[in-house]
Amino acid sequence: MLHTDTKASSELRTPDWYKSATRWTQLTLVEDDPIRFDPDFWIDVFRRTHSNATCLSAGGYMAFYPSKVEHHYVSKHIGDTDPFGALVEGARQLGMHVMARVDPHAIHQDAADAHPEWVMVDKDGQPMRHWAFPDVWVTCAYSDYNFKFMPEILRELTANYDIDAIFANRWQGHGICYCEACKTNFRDASGLELPRAASIEDPSWMAWNDWRRALLTRLVVEWDQVMKAIKPHSSFIPNMGGVSLMDFDQEIIKKYCPFLCVDDQGRRGTEPVWMAGRNGKRMRATFPDRPSILITSIGPEEVYRWKDGVTLGNEIEAWTNSGTVQGMLPWFTKFNGVVPDQRWVQPVINSFQLQEKLEPLIIATEPGAEVGILDPTTTLRHHDMWSRKEAENHELGVYHALVEARLPFELVSDAQMTPQRLDCFKVLVLANSTCLSDEQAEMLKAYVARGGSLVGAFETGMRDADNSPRNTPVLADLFGYRVTSPARGPVKNTYIHINGEHALNRGFEGAERIIGGTQLIGVDALPGTEQPFLYVPDFPDLPMEEVYPRRDPQGAAVIARQHAGGGRTVFIPWNIGAIFWQVLAGDHGRLLANAVRYALGNGPEVEIETRGVVDLALRKGDDTTILLVNNLTNPMMMKGPIREIFPIGPVTASIAIPDGRTVDAVRLGSTGESLPHKSANGRVSVTLSQLSTLDAIQVCWS
Repeated sequence: MLHTDTKASSELRTPDWYKSATRWTQLTLVEDDPIRFDPDFWIDVFRRTHSNATCLSAGGYMAFYPSKVEHHYVSKHIGDTDPFGALVEGARQLGMHVMARVDPHAIHQDAADAHPEWVMVDKDGQPMRHWAFPDVWVTCAYSDYNFKFMPEILRELTANYDIDAIFANRWQGHGICYCEACKTNFRDASGLELPRAASIEDPSWMAWNDWRRALLTRLVVEWDQVMKAIKPHSSFIPNMGGVSLMDFDQEIIKKYCPFLCVDDQGRRGTEPVWMAGRNGKRMRATFPDRPSILITSIGPEEVYRWKDGVTLGNEIEAWTNSGTVQGMLPWFTKFNGVVPDQRWVQPVINSFQLQEKLEPLIIATEPGAEVGILDPTTTLRHHDMWSRKEAENHELGVYHALVEARLPFELVSDAQMTPQRLDCFKVLVLANSTCLSDEQAEMLKAYVARGGSLVGAFETGMRDADNSPRNTPVLADLFGYRVTSPARGPVKNTYIHINGEHALNRGFEGAERIIGGTQLIGVDALPGTEQPFLYVPDFPDLPMEEVYPRRDPQGAAVIARQHAGGGRTVFIPWNIGAIFWQVLAGDHGRLLANAVRYALGNGPEVEIETRGVVDLALRKGDDTTILLVNNLTNPMMMKGPIREIFPIGPVTASIAIPDGRTVDAVRLGSTGESLPHKSANGRVSVTLSQLSTLDAIQVCWS
């Protein structure tokens, strides 16, 4: 609960201030807000949402305080007022943490006239006007604008206002800049000319990525140092997403970024509701000890940019809760301080207060899922932002299949793989980890030798860490296959044949074959393996009279293997994850779930029986297990905005009892009330009669 009395300075202004900043309100002001908006309304929003931290527009592109920095544009409506200062004071009176927001991605005409070297230049040598507001200019993120001018603004804000941090939006630049400084600096650093386009085949493109990475990392350090020289407890917080973590030196992030902000404000197109929670898992996979915050907008997040709009309340709550269930802290943002539509306020209150109730359980526990999906950083870093999205489809398909299968799981960054990290999981899924280093491969082989299990697919291990093809896939011997023909496709009308009885082909009763993939690798299975599915050789899809198989099934389409150390492996030599993500065929989802359940061996630690779709998170403490259950069942799970939430129930959870433990109590996370439960055969079972959105089942052990 937010206290309305002012906290002592010693409680708020310490290096660990961020640990109690767990519910964020962001207000992004517009130029005429100083004469139109009501600061008291926003102070009341802070109070009603139980927000304990706020991010407020301060400067950069436009200042909302009386800045004295030359060429720092100040809102022409500010007069003799200080909107930013007034909001800071109001928040501090509520005992809140305060972060100032700056946006350095554009400048006005006077600054561009005085410093043309601050303006980004396109590949045709033309200074770049802003794509959405041509009256202003896009800045070069790698120029003195960021390295000399912006530090003056950071100094001014840190020295003159009672803030804990400065948050930067759109600070990373907008692609390759061809200004003279960038040309010279890149040439001096690499010996190359700036690339003309993004291409992983172009050495200059890869060199530019490295150069940009070094500059932006340096920028994080320098801006942070500017602030700490004035207020030692303060921090610079860069806005970033899960994928953009690859753009920075991770050791620098560990040192300088006490928490991480994920700017994924809402669903776009046909994204599923669980996508917000995936961001939390990605952050945790790389920085397990860093709080991660989900920045959510109260408006729709489509390409048409209705930034001052309001989406439906159920959608706001569902997106926020999707982050909360996977351990992310909530942050909502409103663009424009004037509020002609207040329908968003109560949904934010609902989701923030629910997070507040569950927060003690989440803080006291750590993720404890048995299953991990490898987040293939080594592979994805060889893709530009466009091809990277397509490359991620393999993992997204596996992710969705495991959500549907009601199996709790985590993401594991291959950039942070250690034997200790791998041993946290019984099963690791490599959806399409094309690029693996020799060291990573040896670590995975040793993991299986110790009893761990792997599920791999498609081109996993077929390239080295530098994206060079391997003659033999690095994990082929482990999975038990040899390649007979390289990947081909797209192939239409493909099928795989059910080959005998096996745990991997359960649930397909009544079928002799199911649909296959569209990108196929020919493989022979090695001795000592099983082949639960065989390829059906291709046959035409037209004319319809020709749609029949010509040859008997041949060639392994799924390979299973049991290893001496107790682990199991499954290899699927086609694009099952990507094609499931594209088509969502139920048989592909079942096969992926079967592969993981087979690899687990003795069955999952958690089993859920209910109707509908739920996203799960399993967390563990010394004497407790927390199962968070988020109901995603609604008529538009795969297309926002959600119109209506369908309550589900009964929801029965069966959880394995740890060795040497007995059940002391079972409680509902949101209320603390005791729940009836039964213990039998080493498991405790509890049933919720109904679940509307998100809640937690807490089992206390003795």
